[in-house]
Amino acid sequence: MKLQFNKTYIVLTILLFITEVLIAIFVKTGFIRHTFGDYLVVILMYCFFKSFIKGNPFYIALSVLIFSFAVELSQLANVLKLLNLENSYIAKLILGSTFQFSDLVAYTLGIVTVIIVELKLIKSCIL
Repeated sequence: MKLQFNKTYIVLTILLFITEVLIAIFVKTGFIRHTFGDYLVVILMYCFFKSFIKGNPFYIALSVLIFSFAVELSQLANVLKLLNLENSYIAKLILGSTFQFSDLVAYTLGIVTVIIVELKLIKSCIL
């Protein structure tokens, strides 16, 4: 694993970030806000790391998934209250405020999508 700037992944990161911001601003309820946004956020994080790190896609994807699970599971421990951030909109937006099992499913499906796309890209480069 080494540091290396990748223009493709930084463009994807920016586009995904803009999409997430638009969802946060304009979509207040429903599938897009609560599930699709979680699906996209792990893809966003993966693309962000791939923007600067050249390494095994599987390990990077697994690291993003573990981090995402840790954040979601921290909601069970009410970390926002422990850190006295329960009234912070930004903290709630980034860390979330309520545990949802469906979020874990969305994160997993997002990372599975990343791995499938990466495997197809690797295969197409080899052939």
